[in-house]
Amino acid sequence: MFRGVQHINMDAKGRFAMPTRLRDPLLSVSEGQIVITIDTQARCLLVYPLPEWERLEKQVQDMPAMKPAVKRFQRLFLGYATDLELDGNGRVLLPASLREYAGLEKELVLVGQGKKLELWAEQQWLAERDAALAEATDDAELPEELMSLTL
Repeated sequence: MFRGVQHINMDAKGRFAMPTRLRDPLLSVSEGQIVITIDTQARCLLVYPLPEWERLEKQVQDMPAMKPAVKRFQRLFLGYATDLELDGNGRVLLPASLREYAGLEKELVLVGQGKKLELWAEQQWLAERDAALAEATDDAELPEELMSLTL
């Protein structure tokens, strides 16, 4: 399970070091093999350990591709999926196409999401976080799925 928010840096070559507390689970679950793709609902990247990606990839491929919205999602989600591996120093080299999509520069944020991580440009993350906090304090009614949680 990936939890927490980690602020990290990317070097000029497009590499970032996976924090140790996230690296160890990745090494044990997938021997450091990961898949990174785009999030189609936000300008961030999704980081999956290989076994979790393979499970999800099958579900996405099994969706009815004759539906235009499904086809568009598959094209982006699967099309941008890139197999990567942590190097001996726990670093990941991000391809330029993924960096460009998410607007990644030097300052990054990794956000734990249970079975995956989100990778954000720091300024984009701060804006997303602030918008989510503002929405959470609105008097708007919570979705039914959230009403059933006991926190």
